[in-house]
Amino acid sequence: MISERLMKALNDQVNYEFYSSYSYLAMAAYAEAEDLNGFANFFRVQAQEELFHAMKFYDYINQMDGRVILQQIDKPQIEFDSVLHLFEAGYEHEKTVTQRIYNLTDIATEEREHATISLLKWFIDEQVEEESSFKSIITKLKRSESNPAALYMLDDELATRTFTPPVDAQA
Repeated sequence: MISERLMKALNDQVNYEFYSSYSYLAMAAYAEAEDLNGFANFFRVQAQEELFHAMKFYDYINQMDGRVILQQIDKPQIEFDSVLHLFEAGYEHEKTVTQRIYNLTDIATEEREHATISLLKWFIDEQVEEESSFKSIITKLKRSESNPAALYMLDDELATRTFTPPVDAQA
């Protein structure tokens, strides 16, 4: 049986994942307003991934005979100075998510809740990928700062991104 402390932390994470999705939709809206539809697509796909993550936690809580408690979603940041700033904000957000997953893992480890540890290992691996993706795009954006053609090439590249739920992840 999952402790009340761990169940509350898992519920908090469900809500944070929904907030993450909402934040990435706000970032997509910014990019679309700047006529950068490939960048917008990147963030739309990111929003879909975050919804998938939220539902993965949601389903786990229910499997463990818990109850999901949804909370109000805060208003996300909607203004950015540039596309670079947009991705830097996304990267900082992902680092926060990573820390939250680590904190959950610490609680589950302290409580010897092995099923939850197994679930969280998937998320730890996912966060490595998420942070790496943002870092790579930030590097490309910094290199293209004085070359608008490179910015549009990256925009075209990101337009091809799609969301496919991972095969190894039980929703």
